[in-house]
Formats: sequence, C-alpha cells, structure tokens
Amino acid sequence: MKMIEFEYCDYENPMHLNALVSLLNHYMSDAMGESEPLNKIQQLHLVDGLANHPSSFVLFVIYNQNIVGLATCFINFSTFKVKPYINLHDLIIYDEYRGKGLGRLLLEELIHISEFKKYCKISLEVREDNKVAQNLYRSLGFKECTPNMYFWTKTIDE
Repeated sequence: MKMIEFEYCDYENPMHLNALVSLLNHYMSDAMGESEPLNKIQQLHLVDGLANHPSSFVLFVIYNQNIVGLATCFINFSTFKVKPYINLHDLIIYDEYRGKGLGRLLLEELIHISEFKKYCKISLEVREDNKVAQNLYRSLGFKECTPNMYFWTKTIDE
C-alpha cells in the first residue's frame, strides 16, 4: 500500500530545504521551466524570501516517506469577493513520480485547505503548451476566466 501525506515546509528543517531547492531546480530544468537551475546564492535568497514572505506557504506531497512534489502558494485578497484566495505559483512533481495522481492529490489538498479557510478561489497560470497540466486542472474544475484574462508581465530586473 502506497502511503501519501502532505506537510507544510518547515524552513528550519534541512530535509525540507533540500527538497524545496531540488524540486524547484528540477522544474526549472524541465521542458516547461526552460531555465537554468538556481545557483547557491539564489537558493539562499529563495529560502529566505519564502520563509519571510508574509503570505507564502509551500506544501509538500510525500510518497512512501519521500518528498516527491510541492505546491508553492501565496495568499492574496480578492477585492471583488472580499475574501482571501490562494495563488498557486508552482506545482512540481518529480518526473519519475508523475502519472501516479500525486499532482491531483496535491491540488485536492489545496482545494480542501481553501474550503476549510473559506477562501473564494484558487488562481494559477498555466502555459498554453502544457496540455497535461491543463487537463488536470480542468478535471478538478479549473477553467479560463470569463471574460478570458491574459497574464501580463513587465520585467523589472533583468
């Protein structure tokens, strides 16, 4: 029997910190990340930034006592709904654990957290060419906004 658990990242736990950096670098090097892994200095800034950000949390999925995925989230506030909501920034599962339903279970856990805390929604961005992720999100009730919205960016520090 496969054991699946969820655990919030403890920024004082070296095992959690190693898993956080390893998973993020795995994703950044992936075809959907299209980026270089973080160097040691960037890794320290990442951990410090998340640990000190007032509304962030990282939720790990643990499969047979191994951290194999994570969701990096930020609590935002909807002025229209007058309630907080989760913005899912990263959803990462190691390649060798994909196809086991772990991403789905991690998203379902975020939905449960949102329902329990009475948040109004979960928002996320997904690449246009990431059909696998889009299918997963749709199967859990995520959909494009009505009217459709664009995700725009103005890069400041490059």
